[in-house]
Amino acid sequence: MMLIGIDPHKSTHTATAVDPGTNRDQASIRIDGTLQEYQRMLDRARQWPQRRWAVENARSLGHHLTSWLLARGEQVVDVQPSATARVRQLSRGAGRKNDRIDAAAAACVAAVQGDARPVQPETSTDALALLDERRSNLAQARVRAVNQLHALLRALLPGGAPRDLSAAKAEQLLETVVPVGPAETTRHALAADLITEVRAWDVKLKDNAKAMASLVAESGSRLTDTPGIAAVTAARLLGRTGNPTRFPTACAFAQYAGTAPIEIASAGRAHHRLSRRGDRQLNAALHTVAITQIRMPGTRGHAYFQAKIAEGKTPREAQRCLKRRLADHVWRTMVGDERRRTRTTSPGGQPGATTASSAVGPTPTADSSDKSLPGPAETEPTPPHQTP
Repeated sequence: MMLIGIDPHKSTHTATAVDPGTNRDQASIRIDGTLQEYQRMLDRARQWPQRRWAVENARSLGHHLTSWLLARGEQVVDVQPSATARVRQLSRGAGRKNDRIDAAAAACVAAVQGDARPVQPETSTDALALLDERRSNLAQARVRAVNQLHALLRALLPGGAPRDLSAAKAEQLLETVVPVGPAETTRHALAADLITEVRAWDVKLKDNAKAMASLVAESGSRLTDTPGIAAVTAARLLGRTGNPTRFPTACAFAQYAGTAPIEIASAGRAHHRLSRRGDRQLNAALHTVAITQIRMPGTRGHAYFQAKIAEGKTPREAQRCLKRRLADHVWRTMVGDERRRTRTTSPGGQPGATTASSAVGPTPTADSSDKSLPGPAETEPTPPHQTP
């Protein structure tokens, strides 16, 4: 198996073939970012019938080339830039860095470091990730327009406008203003323009939510069966997670989402602190679900929260415990959905993860500890990665 590392750039890509047995550079080629050059690189690589491509940052600068290789049945893994930087630091290159060295480092990571992640053809989860990013941008643009509108109305009206300002309410307030002088006339005109913009953002956000709901429904996800998880939140959870089977355990997913506490231990004394790491957008989605369930009497999340309060935990600590349990529940639900899709697409079906726990209801109450485990945790089997 020959490993071919790729250091991608916007207009050029450098590919370096590395023998995994010796970690020696066998050949290298630099191509332009065109389809003809992609084909030339693949033709050169066919001299090694058994090959695998290791693309640095395959989801960013290397995305187009990665998609092109996957469409032709090639095996591709994604290598993070931080992993290639470690290889360069530990090598005997005396700090040298160029495209050929970076490409070789990506191949070495795939060979021995274990940090490479298999890349699969894009699915509905990738579409949901795009829609979620678009929704964040739309929401930020709307907030910016509303803030500008507040500033103008504050100068035109005594006391300004209420905090919860909609386009209809702003228009109603603006109609009561009779501008006097060029400055007020300009403010009035700008406020009218901003009201039009806010209406446009509202329409785009509604269309975005409809597209998310449609894709979530088509995916057959059962996340929306959980109280507090609507289509928009489910879209973020699915889009930010990707293929859930890439996480070997629920604990690994919780760490990725930033809901697992960090253990600080020394000399027989141990305590845990809040994690500020992980995917913060995914963490925010789980936080929203936790807050929603806490405010919904009758849900298992509300009962779990109250039980933690009765144990003597503060509301903030009880909320963090609930987020940790929700991370387990969300991961197990997504893995279960992935198994069902696998059985549907594969006539014989395949064995998958054991996702049974007390988290079978709308809110999880799994038996794992709220804190980090003092020793190595037992691994939880998950479904094997599906090859494209």
